[in-house]
Amino acid sequence: MESKQQPIDEHDQHPTTHGKNAPALEKYFRAMIKSDASDLHIKVGGPAFFRVNTKIRSSKTDPLTADEIEDMVFEIMTEKQKNYFLENGNIDIAHQPADSDRFRLNVYRQRGDISIAARRVVRNIPDFKTLHLPRVMEEIAQHHHGLVLLSGPTGCGKSTTIASILEYINKKRACHILTIEDPIEFLYEDKKAIVSQREIGLDVPTFEQALKYMMREDPDIVLIGEMRDHETFQAALQAAETGHLVFGTVHASTAAQTIGRIVDLFPHESHELIRQTLAFNLHAVVCQKLLPSISEKLDRIPAVEVLLSNPSVGQLITESRDAELIDIIHSHEREGMQSFTKSLLGLVESDMIDPKVAFEVASNPEELKMAMKGISASKSSLLGR
Repeated sequence: MESKQQPIDEHDQHPTTHGKNAPALEKYFRAMIKSDASDLHIKVGGPAFFRVNTKIRSSKTDPLTADEIEDMVFEIMTEKQKNYFLENGNIDIAHQPADSDRFRLNVYRQRGDISIAARRVVRNIPDFKTLHLPRVMEEIAQHHHGLVLLSGPTGCGKSTTIASILEYINKKRACHILTIEDPIEFLYEDKKAIVSQREIGLDVPTFEQALKYMMREDPDIVLIGEMRDHETFQAALQAAETGHLVFGTVHASTAAQTIGRIVDLFPHESHELIRQTLAFNLHAVVCQKLLPSISEKLDRIPAVEVLLSNPSVGQLITESRDAELIDIIHSHEREGMQSFTKSLLGLVESDMIDPKVAFEVASNPEELKMAMKGISASKSSLLGR
């Protein structure tokens, strides 16, 4: 069905961003907005490609040369960003055309040539209901201290979920929200809260310096874009210990793997102390998988696992029994915890995703199979009455 669609025409420009002096890349961004594409891919020797409804589609452009792509990229970079890219061969940047959505770009070299992967970040920050997130997200957002971790693979919607949480707080609470990002993705307007956003490379040279001065900036809530090393996570823990609400992202597939991934950032001799500190300060772990939807109203929808801290969770983390955390999730679903099995089951039951997709991504396919048999048996029983 996707193959029947016409190629995307990048010359079909969006009127609010068109301008004679606009950077060349912006014509592709306008095409993304018009076609409702989520991602753009540009490489030497081929046309631009767009991801629409999770599928890659070709544009009508002629094959792009190395010089054309280099000119497009360097046109939107600062001199410092250009020098960093030339030295390292990879850089994350962001660009926002006038009166348009924001775009997050990764510029990288492959086979000696420059390539671009751009993700569209819509201007309006969606709320929990729009994102089809569980109701417990409001409860998580209402806490005033502790560590909240969003985990999942690249492109699973972690940044959007965090933005939704921060915007909820922004509307509800008089406080200071500080974000440290590389690069800044969503832009916030001060509402009830004050929001300060620091971009690495633009507002502060390094993550290390941003973290060093973080507590001097009087934040109540902190977003640390990515927990990439033990220094970053150590700073997050220290902020949580001193009464702040701290958000961060981790690349992990489940709540249990998230704990293990964090602990493994530290030397082995520090694991016991880190586990104790984590057990005391952790508030929640939210894991996401973004799945193609069969609903006509949605392209993608998240399956979400939620682990909320309680004494049992703390004990398991302290005793290195991470694999048993799923049992705590199952036994506390009435308190807002949720397993991937329950989430997938709900999405299948509400005709949001294909059962085949659910089984492909399930952490425990056998458990999901048994749960789905229970639904079938229940429906059969009702029909037999």
